[in-house]
Amino acid sequence: MPNEKVLREKQEIVAQLTEKLKSAGGVFVDYSGITVLEDTEMRRAMRNAGVEYTVVKNTLTRFAAKNVGFDALDPILNGTTALAVSASDPVAAAKLVSEYAGKPNSKIKIKAGFVNGKIITPSEVEALAKLPSREVLVAQVLGTMMAPVSGFVNVLNANIRGLAVVIQAIADKKSA
Repeated sequence: MPNEKVLREKQEIVAQLTEKLKSAGGVFVDYSGITVLEDTEMRRAMRNAGVEYTVVKNTLTRFAAKNVGFDALDPILNGTTALAVSASDPVAAAKLVSEYAGKPNSKIKIKAGFVNGKIITPSEVEALAKLPSREVLVAQVLGTMMAPVSGFVNVLNANIRGLAVVIQAIADKKSA
């Protein structure tokens, strides 16, 4: 039986993991066999993108997963496990992990992911990573919404332009 201090620390870790699983999007990664250089490069890229990347204890993660209702994660929580989480952009962790897992000779493997309270498979993580960023999607939606308005403005401008050309032609004819 662990002493009280160790038990409190573990309970705090489980509470933090539970909160991350509830409120963010992330990816579980098997990082066995990567070099220190690869790990350092990946951690730097994740930090720059606002993604938190940490090695997690499988036992504590199982407790947190049960707290959130992610019991289906139990089979993947064995061996070396790291967790990449982004609270601000649920796609950011998937993009970065997929990028590094997709490199030639990469030993990084995607175990599973989670987004919006749902567990997703490694193939779904890769599909999520291929989506455009949030900013691009918003721009595409706004562009689609603005297209009819700008078309209407062009039609109105064409009528006014046509009227101006006709008035100018009449003025030229009268002055000649």
